[in-house]
Amino acid sequence: MILGLPKEIKNNENRVAITPAGVYELIKNGHTVYVQQNAGYNSGFKDEEYFDVGAIILPTIEEVYAIAEMIVKVKEPIAKEYNLVKAGQIVFTYFHFASSQNLTEAMIKSGAVCIAYETVEDKDGSLPLLTPMSEVAGRMAVQQGAKYLEKPIKGKGILLGGVPGVRPGKVLILGAGVVGVQAAKMASGLGAHVTILDVNMDRLRYVNDVLPSNVITEFSSEYNIKKHIKTHDLIIGGILIKGAKAPKLITKEMLKEMEPGTVLVDVAVDQGGCMETTKPTTHENPTYIIEDVVHYCVANMPGAVPYTSTVALTNVTLPYIMTLANKGWQKACNEHEGLQKGLNIAHGEVVYMEIAEAFEV
Repeated sequence: MILGLPKEIKNNENRVAITPAGVYELIKNGHTVYVQQNAGYNSGFKDEEYFDVGAIILPTIEEVYAIAEMIVKVKEPIAKEYNLVKAGQIVFTYFHFASSQNLTEAMIKSGAVCIAYETVEDKDGSLPLLTPMSEVAGRMAVQQGAKYLEKPIKGKGILLGGVPGVRPGKVLILGAGVVGVQAAKMASGLGAHVTILDVNMDRLRYVNDVLPSNVITEFSSEYNIKKHIKTHDLIIGGILIKGAKAPKLITKEMLKEMEPGTVLVDVAVDQGGCMETTKPTTHENPTYIIEDVVHYCVANMPGAVPYTSTVALTNVTLPYIMTLANKGWQKACNEHEGLQKGLNIAHGEVVYMEIAEAFEV
């Protein structure tokens, strides 16, 4: 199969979909890989590294899309790319269709085969291609939240870990999935007081077993959320509903109950956000303030640490890319139930129920 690896053009998206090591494996298996010039540069991978393993370097994104039978990306195509996607072309990337009707309609119109990383499943129902980026985003949520608690950035002026004689910061985490657990690890490691909420008691038991005593678990309810937002300094949203929009757990009205300078980090922004006041931001302009509450809602957080993210992503996507390339999308999806669940749109038809329901298409 002919694979194309375009350079990401979303704002400050520095990742690339496959490392040179991954490209080497594909070429070793008889596939042809075209890489756009400088596609891996911001992740620390030079064109020479791709060329040395047998990739063909093309100067423009248009040439990559034109020649490839399968496009492998990190982030969803943006408006500039919509007309480059061809009928019948496989596009394998993070799509998060439920958060964008324009993207959904554009991919329907294109006639492409859209397979979304975020809805591919393992046999146990876990999301293997979302996991590494959720790990990165969960850890970054604390890193960024700690920074934006600083007073010059309109935060409360609190050091998350505190110092002897001064209480540490308080972190509230909504969701005990991959994002929530990684955020709790980071925050507790800094010495913060952490409260993590979820409706899944098995997840709360897991958190209780593996994390230190400065992490407190509670059942998630509107009552408990309203209680905790009044006293916590950093609030992290890590809610995921597979392929669907995230529920709005924090309303605009609730912001009035928070102390000025409270920081909200909504990791669920790719799925529409779990806070009513969430709107996507960029690494260039990451925050905005409503009711004296700082919102950090960057839609591609792992793009700020591209080397780590690219290697972590390739580790999990490469077996699926290889399967699609070796067998073609129809045979691969028929034989692999988890990959079948990644199929969102095919030849102008939405085949993933949650997306169809979100936009009534």
